[in-house]
Amino acid sequence: MTPERSVPLVPPPPTATYRLQLQPDFPFADAEAAVPYLASLGVSHLHLSPVLEAVPGSTHGYDVVDHARVRDELGGEVGLRALSRTARAHGIGLVVDIVPNHMAAVPRHNHALWETLREGPSSPCARWFDIDWDAGDGRVLLPVLARGIGDELERLRVDGDVLRYQEHAFPLREGTEELPLPKLLDAQWYRLGWWRLARTELNYRRFFTISDLIGVRVEDPEVFDATHGKVLGLLREGVVEGLRVDHPDGLADPGAYLQRLHEATGGRWTVVEKILADGERLPAAWPVAGTTGYDALRHLDGLFTDPAGAGELLGQYRRFTAPPADRGGDWGATVRRAAYKVITHELAAETDRLTREAAALCAPHPALRDHAPWALRTALQELLVRLPVYRPYVSGGAEPASVLTVAAADDAKAAFTVREEAEAVDVVRDLALGRIGSGPGVDAFRARFAQTASALRAKAVEDTAFYRHAPLLSSAEVGGSPERPAVAPEAFHAYCARVQRDWPYTGTALSTHDTKRSADVRAGIAVLTQCPQRWADLLVEVTEQTARMGGTCAPDPQLAWAAWQTAVGFGFPYDERLQQALLKHVREAGLHTSWTEPNEAYEKAVTAFAEAGPCGPPLYTVAEFAAGLRPHVRANVLGATLLQLTMPGVPDLYQGTEGEYRTLVDPDNRRPVRFQAHVLEHLEEHRDRWDLSEEKLALTAAALRLRRRRPELFGGAATYEPLSVRGPGATHCVAFARSGELVTAVTRLSLRLTDAGGWRTTELVLPEGRWTDLLTPGREFTGHARVADLFGELPVVLLERVNRVSPDAREASGEPESSAPGEPA
Repeated sequence: MTPERSVPLVPPPPTATYRLQLQPDFPFADAEAAVPYLASLGVSHLHLSPVLEAVPGSTHGYDVVDHARVRDELGGEVGLRALSRTARAHGIGLVVDIVPNHMAAVPRHNHALWETLREGPSSPCARWFDIDWDAGDGRVLLPVLARGIGDELERLRVDGDVLRYQEHAFPLREGTEELPLPKLLDAQWYRLGWWRLARTELNYRRFFTISDLIGVRVEDPEVFDATHGKVLGLLREGVVEGLRVDHPDGLADPGAYLQRLHEATGGRWTVVEKILADGERLPAAWPVAGTTGYDALRHLDGLFTDPAGAGELLGQYRRFTAPPADRGGDWGATVRRAAYKVITHELAAETDRLTREAAALCAPHPALRDHAPWALRTALQELLVRLPVYRPYVSGGAEPASVLTVAAADDAKAAFTVREEAEAVDVVRDLALGRIGSGPGVDAFRARFAQTASALRAKAVEDTAFYRHAPLLSSAEVGGSPERPAVAPEAFHAYCARVQRDWPYTGTALSTHDTKRSADVRAGIAVLTQCPQRWADLLVEVTEQTARMGGTCAPDPQLAWAAWQTAVGFGFPYDERLQQALLKHVREAGLHTSWTEPNEAYEKAVTAFAEAGPCGPPLYTVAEFAAGLRPHVRANVLGATLLQLTMPGVPDLYQGTEGEYRTLVDPDNRRPVRFQAHVLEHLEEHRDRWDLSEEKLALTAAALRLRRRRPELFGGAATYEPLSVRGPGATHCVAFARSGELVTAVTRLSLRLTDAGGWRTTELVLPEGRWTDLLTPGREFTGHARVADLFGELPVVLLERVNRVSPDAREASGEPESSAPGEPA
């Protein structure tokens, strides 16, 4: 195929990316139509969700079925190339999301899986998948049946060389087509089973606990080449310029994979979806630009969270909901209990495989072979639930010993009553650290232990504990730290300085397709940390109103708390979107109902509560309360936006977030966005009537255009300098300079500031020179600027240094002297 263009070996990194969630209702053609608007906004690259062939109708694309084809439903390769040409004509490149960890386990669409199921372990495609053939008596369990096989026989039918069940199709092993149905089923390389058997009998690696997504062995060079050929070809031709790697923690050896990818791409800009725990660092040896930005999100959200108020909210939450410590009242206990549930139920099959492998590795050692399987299983469970990170790494970063500590092992031993049996903990820990034996078996166990750890952490924390522990929902976010939700300005500056030094081209994010609440919703909820007593008073009032007016009560106080807090952040009016989010909330929490064991009576009560307002007449009281917080929500929204756009790293904007953007958990946040380019074109015509959405759009455009115009201020050679703020409101202003040419300053905790008397004499010490305001044209500042003047129309300010002019040149040009320090020119 003719190359699209001649490209440099390594194109420059993006200055800013814009995420588009492609789906059949928003294909390449729609993305192409949005290019002129996004170019005028100032982004340098479009960040596309997965573009390879996926399950028909998929709204996300992470269920890839064919790595060699661009997805037809999006417009195929012709559509992608057309999008690339149009984008390139507007000075924009493409970054695509790739999914190396898994594929859709849908045989009729996944050719490699179809061949594996037809030919068994001898199939050349069998090496693609991490299947434990021994555990299934030589067959792969496919948990697709609605009931047990005996109850579903009449629904199975043979159609030539294909076995069909409802919408499913499976290949028949050659020569078995004419067998009676029971014998035909037994003769296959797979076993059709009840969907509930996946918990205990599944014998292939999957994505987390989703049996519809089967793990891929990209550590095999042939599999890597087959699954990356199309994307690498698009990179070589310049159709695509960068990559976002989905879920590297699920791979057997993420470091080795990323090194192979780096070499194959020629060092193109690549970021990884690595969720870093609070205080955890990205492995320094990984040849990537950085992460997709959840670590930045945690710091940005935390900066606008009041630590004292967050503590008060926790106390109020415990009193209002009265949960046991391990059911949401205490974060650590909540995570531990959730982890036990996941490891003993949803991940029971994965734990059993680790137990078998541990026993096999112990067998050659006389001193180790007598550990009972149940003791090894218990030791595995007790160690895994105590891991504070998603995955321990042996190379390319911190040693796993840093998280598999002696203290963690001693704590795990408390689950045993016999000391000799407790020694199994040390055995498992040493196996996970590679201290017992060597060779492929040990390496495989260590990799599988780490893979299981990442799945456990994701399911226990993100998908369970975040829904059980709800004192401050804005902190219950991917990569978040509900135990320590607030981030001090000093810690934020230290983080930014470290990013500039170590990962200057890492991604930063505020909203993504995976965030449980968009940044603007979280900004509204975070304001509650500045007025915890007002929040407590509101709860008393709406509770009394519900009782007095006959409103519909929540089925439990924890749901009421979460619903009202969500309503405050989400805003009014709302529709079934809140209802669906609340249903997902209670199912994920798994305390009263769940996805697999739904409690219909409880869920009807949740729906009735949500449909009533929530809580009927008190809806208007909650709406009035939220309206009173709007000025402070505005400060949070604009402040977080400007910080993300000017701090170290490459900002990634999620579709639609350049304006006010309020969405809840998926699928709500994955709806197609319809762009209105004329809003940006005519923005200045009615500046005096801007609402928050227009203010945010103007701010975003100003910052992005600056990044595009002066990329040297933000790249690897740039500098980051915290600026000094002096006076009674100093803790409420966060300011920094970039490369001595740009100043960002924002307001934090504005409600607390107002209650304390405002800015008064607070001053920001600007670097030497004259500074012009990019957000409010016509204003200039020098020296010690009064913060009250800086934040005249907006609670944020973006200043660019005016080039120094000599006195002689100034006199010749008739340019006036600069204004007095701190005063607008």
